[in-house]
Amino acid sequence: MLGAGAWGTALATVLARNGGDVMLWARRPALAEAINTTGRNSDFLPDLDLPPGLCATSDLATALAGAEAVVIATPSSSLRDVCRSIAPHLPQGTAIALACKGVERQTGFLLSEVVAEELPGHPVGAVSGPTFALETALDYPTAATVAFPFRYLDRLEPHQSPAVRLAMSLSGGGFRPYVSDDLVGVEVGGAVKNVVAIACGMMSGAGFAENTRAALITRGIEEMKQLAEALGGRRETVTGLAGAGDLTLTCSSTTSRNMSLGHQLGQGIARADCFGGRPVVVEGEVNAVSVTDLAHRIAVPMPICETVNAILHRGANLQDSFSALWARPIEAEPRAMELLLDHPAPDLPLQFEGN
Repeated sequence: MLGAGAWGTALATVLARNGGDVMLWARRPALAEAINTTGRNSDFLPDLDLPPGLCATSDLATALAGAEAVVIATPSSSLRDVCRSIAPHLPQGTAIALACKGVERQTGFLLSEVVAEELPGHPVGAVSGPTFALETALDYPTAATVAFPFRYLDRLEPHQSPAVRLAMSLSGGGFRPYVSDDLVGVEVGGAVKNVVAIACGMMSGAGFAENTRAALITRGIEEMKQLAEALGGRRETVTGLAGAGDLTLTCSSTTSRNMSLGHQLGQGIARADCFGGRPVVVEGEVNAVSVTDLAHRIAVPMPICETVNAILHRGANLQDSFSALWARPIEAEPRAMELLLDHPAPDLPLQFEGN
């Protein structure tokens, strides 16, 4: 398990609790030593007793020695550097599963494409779904999707496929995985949901309630579907755990850093002062740029993501931006109708608190 943050530690806990021998790699030697000494990750899950079979190290060679599978749970922005660092130590043909989500900003690559470019010859997949780290680590009933492309031999002997083997390793107690062969759809869901969650947080922080959140979730799923389909994924995947499931969870609680960031911004708190001024990594903040850049390149309309990106990175006014989002031309919900009508009142703004 590469990455000893909350999510990496939670997944490592699930695997170890199910009887696996798990090596958790922490970037900082002091954290690895503390985990081994105290049996807890005091930085990210301080109240959780880690199970036997889970050891920590800050040495990549030690972490990867003899590994049958590697799960990467580092921030998406550092994935390429992580892949380059592990290349000399990675056993040949080892399956790699991504537990981070996003689109690489510079290239527009899905994260699996980044891994495939840096580490050719390794099966690449993802673990994704509606999973808060602490609840997963506490063994609350949780479901997620394990997705790898299925080769011909994988279909002949599915139990030997990387997806099934990893799903079986994760299965136990409260953790219930599902298997998918649509890696693109799963990755798109994971990348886009964080951006939509920021939008939900912004509108919640600005004083709006459940109607607004439900609308953003539903239309956010449509943006996921269109992007996934354009990249070769399946719309059906986006309605599952890694799409609608993850989006619903992330948009429902400020436990999510994405939702929390949006909520603070919606309240009028300056970005530099969010999270009490602490430098908290928020994946949706990074992916607002990369997702919309990718959408532009392949001509996929994603107005919610565009709105979030404009507010976060282009200095757009939050109230004006969401008023413009709601005043866009009227569309048909079944895309097959191909209906587009000028909005009858495009200059009538939304009524924010204090207006």
